This record gives sequence, structure tokens and C-alpha cells, in this order.
Amino acid sequence: MTNLLVFLLDQQRYAVPLHAVDCVLPIAAISPLPGAPSIATGVINLHGAVVPVLDIRRRFGHPCRDHGLDGQLLIVRTPMRPAAFPVDVVVGVEALAARSITSSAVLLPGVEYVSGVAPTEDGLLFIHDIDTFLSSDEAAWLDRAAAAMPV
Repeated sequence: MTNLLVFLLDQQRYAVPLHAVDCVLPIAAISPLPGAPSIATGVINLHGAVVPVLDIRRRFGHPCRDHGLDGQLLIVRTPMRPAAFPVDVVVGVEALAARSITSSAVLLPGVEYVSGVAPTEDGLLFIHDIDTFLSSDEAAWLDRAAAAMPV
């Protein structure tokens, strides 16, 4: 079984592996990061650490959304750093049999940020590959920018 944290973006269901999730927080004030890669909307201060806020909508070319006070921040651990993903709402945890998940390489060749797709009772579930969410150039830029930010 694969445990996933499921969330909504514009009524579409997405998920990340549960083991990579630190916590879910109410939306917080996001400080802009001038010149940041387009995927980064800014940074937050999380217990004294500068954490980049990465917009999944931007990664997939969808229009940005102002979350107001209703959104949530999904705090995940990527291989290089923690990151915050703004989401509309966290739905909960789902356990799926590994055989029910179809690799994105089979369905969507060239889509590097989705590791798989699974049919569920509530529709298709797109599973994000947080290990490849940032390109090496984006990661290096964020490292430099975060190091220069006052906490």
C-alpha cells in the first residue's frame, strides 16, 4: 500500500507521498522573492527557517489563484530542502495499492513532475513527484536567494 496525502487545486485531486509531508498549515503571509524562478511565489518564515513557497499551478501552466484566508500550505520535504505548496484544501490520507497507480511515464511521457495517476471513486488522482519538482537551476537559485534573506 502507498499512503498519500490528497489535496485539491481547482477541484482537481492531487497527492504527494505521505512520508514526505511535515505538516499542513493555514495560509500564511508570503514574502516576495524578487527575481525568483516562476515556480516560486515567495518565502515564509517557518520556525526561524526560510522556506520557499512553490506554486503547483505555475508548474503546470495554470493561472495563479489568490487563496485569501481559506487556503492551506502543505509543508513537504524535498531531497534538497523543505518547501511549502499552497493548496485549496487538504482532503485527507488515502492508501492505494501500488498496482492501482499507473506510472506517468506510461500515460504521459515527458511529464516529469507527476509520478503516477490512479483512478479512485472520486475521479483521477495525480500523484506529484516532489523529488523532481524543482529543476537543478531553480534549486540553486533558491539556495542563493534564501541564504541572502534575513530571517
